[in-house]
Amino acid sequence: MTKTSYFAPTGGHPDQTQLLSDRAVFTDAYAVIPKGTMRDIVTSFLPFWEGTRLWVISRPLSGFAETFSQYIMEVQPGGGSDKPESDPEAQGVLFVVEGSFELTFNGETHTLEEGGYAYLPAGMDWTLRNTSEQVTRFHWVRKAYEAVDGLDLPDPVIANEKDIAPNVMPDTDGVWATTRFVDPNDLRHDMHVTIVTLQPGGVIPFCETHVMEHGLYVLEGKAVYRLNQDWVEVEAGDYMWLRAFCPQACYAGGPGPFRYLLYKDVNRHMKLKLSKS
Repeated sequence: MTKTSYFAPTGGHPDQTQLLSDRAVFTDAYAVIPKGTMRDIVTSFLPFWEGTRLWVISRPLSGFAETFSQYIMEVQPGGGSDKPESDPEAQGVLFVVEGSFELTFNGETHTLEEGGYAYLPAGMDWTLRNTSEQVTRFHWVRKAYEAVDGLDLPDPVIANEKDIAPNVMPDTDGVWATTRFVDPNDLRHDMHVTIVTLQPGGVIPFCETHVMEHGLYVLEGKAVYRLNQDWVEVEAGDYMWLRAFCPQACYAGGPGPFRYLLYKDVNRHMKLKLSKS
């Protein structure tokens, strides 16, 4: 198994001597939410969750990124929910960055530890409980599932990234790789959450410009990221939120690997009509 480390926010509050300047930025093409902004006073709570608070780091916004929401959940020992998802159309991905919890669905209970991944199809009943003696923190990515006639719903998936061999990008000598939790050729899925790893000095060597929206949470390391026309320094704990077609590239700064959890929407026609209200 590969040894990894993941950054997880712990909240708190800065004292009165700290300068107000920081790296937070919100533009019409991207946002950067640095780890230093994830304080106690910006947490939220959810119905039917006990012993739990969360940081909402993205949500659908008209004219910006519209397909998904992403939370960083913090669940105390004994906390959790027997009714975690209130939207029957919402599918979800959970990724554990600290601690562990028990996830139950279809009559089976699965223990997810650091690096643990779960894909939960829309409409499926599930429960989550932190049965350990330590706080658990995990990402929860949610997207309304876009059903297609003739395609079944995806199956639930339980995995751990430490058990998955990354797919090396061609012609990169192993310095750029992606850890995939589901088969990219499985068209039942309309969202992918993967982990991208760049070794020190590795680059994304062109400005990607594409229709997929992104949420990029830096799990480990640091880099300078090209977002639209700007170069932005990011490090473990920072979050980048990109609307469709925002140009993007990066240089990994070292001294260790630069790794991030990546969301994107995939495998569906583009909507040509506005939804009827």
